Amino acid sequence: MRILLTGANGYIGMRLLPQLLEQGHDVVCAVRNKHRFTSNEELREKVEIVEIDYLEDTKAPEAIKNIDAAYYLIHSMTGSTEDFDKQEAQAATNFNTMMAETSVEQVIYLSGIINEEELSKHLKSRKAVEEILYKGEFNVTVLRAAIIVGSGSSSFEIIRDLCEKLPVMVTPKWVDTRIQPIAIRNVIQYLIRVIGCEDCYNESYDIGGPDILTYKEMMLQYAEVRKLKLWILRVPIMSPKLSSYWLYFVTSTSYKLAQNLVDSMSVEVITKDTRLQELLNVDLIPYKEAIRMAFYKIEQNEVISSWKDSMSSGRFRRELNKYIQIPKYGCMQDKKCKEISDTEEVLERVWAIGGLTGWYYGNWLWKIRGYLDKLAGGVGLRRGRTHATKLHAGDSLDFWRVLLADKEEKRLLLFAEMKVPGEAWLEFKIDENNVLHQNATFRPKGLLGRAYWYAMYPFHFFIFEGMINKIAYGPSGKNLKGSSV
Repeated sequence: MRILLTGANGYIGMRLLPQLLEQGHDVVCAVRNKHRFTSNEELREKVEIVEIDYLEDTKAPEAIKNIDAAYYLIHSMTGSTEDFDKQEAQAATNFNTMMAETSVEQVIYLSGIINEEELSKHLKSRKAVEEILYKGEFNVTVLRAAIIVGSGSSSFEIIRDLCEKLPVMVTPKWVDTRIQPIAIRNVIQYLIRVIGCEDCYNESYDIGGPDILTYKEMMLQYAEVRKLKLWILRVPIMSPKLSSYWLYFVTSTSYKLAQNLVDSMSVEVITKDTRLQELLNVDLIPYKEAIRMAFYKIEQNEVISSWKDSMSSGRFRRELNKYIQIPKYGCMQDKKCKEISDTEEVLERVWAIGGLTGWYYGNWLWKIRGYLDKLAGGVGLRRGRTHATKLHAGDSLDFWRVLLADKEEKRLLLFAEMKVPGEAWLEFKIDENNVLHQNATFRPKGLLGRAYWYAMYPFHFFIFEGMINKIAYGPSGKNLKGSSV
């Protein structure tokens, strides 16, 4: 079958794509910016890539007019607290208009379990999208999942942050809310097996794992698997706003996403719907086993995708490559360069920067900057990186966004997503003369921006000098040959 995969850069899309190809399907990947299509080169050669922004586009590109099925995996919750529901409705409406120009027979939508009258804004939006899709000129199959457990999933990573960092937790009453977590592997099995299944046409199914647990039980079982000591004390007085701040400062989530998550955590999401499990013969994976499987992927450095790589700023919707050209005028710059002897070794150090590796020099200063960014409402350093040694355009890297990661060109370009009064770039490049260039560029916004740069300059002087020395010459940071530029 010829299949359109929307949200191909997303957490689910990147997990689903290899399985679709393995099944022998012809896949067209729809992304907002083809420069940040992050699947590996082997997969890129096996798919067609089209640029579509469903918030704006309604006309079907030629490449998708002859599709048989489509996956609708478009979500906007991480982008905005105020209007993500309007954005999701608009995207679904535009998708329907576009599909009317194609030969699509079936659309598969991954939604959330809806079994209460009082729904969170997040679940209301999912339900609204489902209703819009049912108005399309195609057969719809809706899979409604609760919490998805897998390496890189938002739910798993937030629980991981909480349990690994807080041996004692004072928690609000939502920890007693019941949910039915499902392993990412089971979700992918359902998504694959409903393709072309006529019994699933124009049907909505709840899908969940075999365990019904409270959030408290989920955290305690996580701690049990990880052999951690964990004490959870529930208090009735923590407001939703305070809960949002608590999640925001302890975990890697943004405050906007934390607000929506807290809103959803008061809603029970469980199901007794086993129709699809019986129809497709899916063996459900218990919660503890799903955690063990997730950590196997983490320990083997095989995490394919992470929710943290979703764009936190609307400016990047289609303009990722716009920021690749670093401005020359009206900017403050810190330029350093060092002659190097082993290009490949230096390149590997550049590609490993951030995350658990750190920033090679003054890591405690970077951590303070990350904490201050959190206080200002920014992303901080807790996002880390998805893979220890691989980088792709569009990936998150602590409080940076990867704009360009080209090993052949020997160039890595980062754009700051921290809260700053202006725009900031950090570039690493090795030229044809084996000289490593490290360029920090800041385009200030008004007087505040200029004051910020000069206030940070003493710290930048030591941090940037130390960083390039460590990258160029290894852990010692010493140039044994005495060569510098």
